[in-house]
Amino acid sequence: MITDSIFAVEPWSLRETDLDLDLLPQSESVFALSNGHVGWRGNLDEGEPHGLPGSYLNGVHELHPLPYAEAGYGYPESGQTVINITNGKIVRLLVDDEPFDVRYGQLRSHERVLDLRSGLLHRTCEWTSPAGSTVRVRSTRLVSFTQRAVAAVSYEVEAVDTEVRIVIQSELVANEQLPGADTDPRAAVALESPLEAEENFASGHRLRLVHCTRRSGLRVGAAADHFVYGPDTTTTQSESHDDIARVTVATVLAPGKTLRLDKLVAFGWSSTRSLPAVSDQVDAALAGAASVGWKGLAEEQRAYLDDFWRCADVEVDGDEKIQQAVRFALFHVLQAGARAEQRGIPAKGLTGSGYDGHAFWDTEAFVLPLLTFTSPDAVSHALLWRQSTLPAARERAAQLGLHGATFPWRTIDGSECSAYWPAGAAAFHVNAGIADAVVGYLSATRDEEFERDCAVELLVETARLWRSLGHHDPHGAFHIDGVTGPDEYSAVMDDNTYTNLMARRNLRAAADIVERHADVATQLGVDEEESATWRDAADAMNIPYNEELRVHEQDAGFTSHQHWDFERTRPDQYPLLLHFPYFDIYRKQVVKQADLVLAMYKCGSYFDDDHKARNFAYYEAITVRDSSLSACCQAVMAVETGHLRLAYDYLTEAALMDLEDLEHNTRDGLHIASLAGAWTALVAGFGGMRHSQDRLDFSPRLPEEIRRLAFTLKFRDRHLHVEITATTATYTTSTGDPLRIHHYGEPVTLHAGVAEARTIPSFVAPPTPEYPPGRRPNAGGRRR
Repeated sequence: MITDSIFAVEPWSLRETDLDLDLLPQSESVFALSNGHVGWRGNLDEGEPHGLPGSYLNGVHELHPLPYAEAGYGYPESGQTVINITNGKIVRLLVDDEPFDVRYGQLRSHERVLDLRSGLLHRTCEWTSPAGSTVRVRSTRLVSFTQRAVAAVSYEVEAVDTEVRIVIQSELVANEQLPGADTDPRAAVALESPLEAEENFASGHRLRLVHCTRRSGLRVGAAADHFVYGPDTTTTQSESHDDIARVTVATVLAPGKTLRLDKLVAFGWSSTRSLPAVSDQVDAALAGAASVGWKGLAEEQRAYLDDFWRCADVEVDGDEKIQQAVRFALFHVLQAGARAEQRGIPAKGLTGSGYDGHAFWDTEAFVLPLLTFTSPDAVSHALLWRQSTLPAARERAAQLGLHGATFPWRTIDGSECSAYWPAGAAAFHVNAGIADAVVGYLSATRDEEFERDCAVELLVETARLWRSLGHHDPHGAFHIDGVTGPDEYSAVMDDNTYTNLMARRNLRAAADIVERHADVATQLGVDEEESATWRDAADAMNIPYNEELRVHEQDAGFTSHQHWDFERTRPDQYPLLLHFPYFDIYRKQVVKQADLVLAMYKCGSYFDDDHKARNFAYYEAITVRDSSLSACCQAVMAVETGHLRLAYDYLTEAALMDLEDLEHNTRDGLHIASLAGAWTALVAGFGGMRHSQDRLDFSPRLPEEIRRLAFTLKFRDRHLHVEITATTATYTTSTGDPLRIHHYGEPVTLHAGVAEARTIPSFVAPPTPEYPPGRRPNAGGRRR
């Protein structure tokens, strides 16, 4: 955990004023740059020292065998792991033959700044070599939002007090040695040096390497061009080999003089294109970058982000740390999805190799709702990726004896790559999350082309899964048995409330959409009888309820299980999954992450206010939050049930998950869903926003720590601006037709440019519910 604040609290940047080598892995994740297609971890320019080298292309992975003690029908055979592709970040520096290495000599100063408005990572440092020569180094790095295959570095060296001989080595490096992390020796062998050389090229200032993965058969190309600005005596030379290509620049600098190298790097990959085609692809991308140069790329980056922040910014008055954290979160969620373009959005984005680079249900449940209202194009591409994986999902469903599509619990290319595990293999709710994201996107954008070309097929195939997975009992009730909901501490249970409610929504949405697009439905083989069975199942969906306790059950019989012995569970025994057998956990009332509470947020219209209050109190007492996905959901429902202080603490936990490394694994990459959850806790929590049935509802309420909250949403070709104080909410739309919203159930019609203010009703806060002993919200180093 980052116990000291190493980042200055600033509203629009993340500033590190000292270099702590023990925290390099965490800072590499935090300072990572990406656009959803290319990802660069925030490693030092010189490449060493490092925590985890990381250069990624979305979708590029290697295969490895999955371990099983015994074979079983339907077990996935191959795992998929994101690989470190050709590293184009490296710019090595030698000062009078001494390599610039922060571990040697004297590092007089070192500062890195991630500018959230420009999308640039700046670094400034002053170093004296062991021989006594002092230089000042300035570098700036970007991964382009406008040219998705391109990343760039501007690297400048200044002689400070004496004449020095400077040599810069700019490199492309493949098959870097990585820290050993995988405990499965078969996977380790499969992933060691995964790239086989196919082409190397160096001429003048141009470099190119092309490789192919050994098992997955993906061809990866990287090319670099360089622009040198220095004394007339500056010389350059280039060379290339199988796994390295290098441009070397040498000169002598007088005190106060500088040598600058602008390095443009382009990447590309394909599973089908030939070697010449991939070479041409990266050369063409490089030519596009060179046409505008470093300055042009930086200007394009700023313009792109100016447009994003105009319609996505969240303002938080009264808490500077949360203000910084939510903008940091928005920036990284944008980086994860902006240019993914029909590829998945991994749980860690492209900031690290955690979770093997897999995409989970996190994307649709947490990330896409944010992007729907801030960057909707990214949402359509993410869902088009899911559509492109339907062949594998249909095959998986057939393998399991089901109809429709069974989307994978975890994947890179669309096929299931999770070794058999009850909490994953039975987590069919990923289907409902995908359907929910489709419905939310259509409601917010009214994208008719997407509806016909993508949405119908996704909703039909997910609905078919539920109809074949569930069954009607003799009394007519519809049950979905043997599933795992969001709470992975309860596996293969009957009638999980979250799953059933989300499946009900999925079934009704599918029945509605095939009525609107009968011709597309016919092409998919849907007839009136099939769609009628979807409505029947939805109307008869069983939702378990304990009449004695007057609470909804997470799944059938859950409230009759033995309670977990929290009093005898030590603080160092969390997360439970690392200290207790799943067999024990599955049989007890203990919740890893919000499950029924998430159901109340996502499907709130099913529950009345009294049930929400009782349910929240009951499950709060047994939820241990051993997942980063939990705090934001609990924050939302804590606000709705009147627990503002508790909600604020959960907001803080979600927002500071990575900035303070609350789960001790930021080194592996950022928690993209938790970052999205910071926005959710503010907008859906304290902003009280609910989006359902083609309408927006707001029931805002602020904690005493926040004086003012303001945010902007994209909704149906309008920008809706919401500003909240302790007593008043003000709503304003941009140009366009009138927009009808609801404020605490009251209809409000908004006309373009006309602010509508409404009073926030007062309320009496109920008693704060209990949480498990030792599991109070983790607000980092903050006062609670």
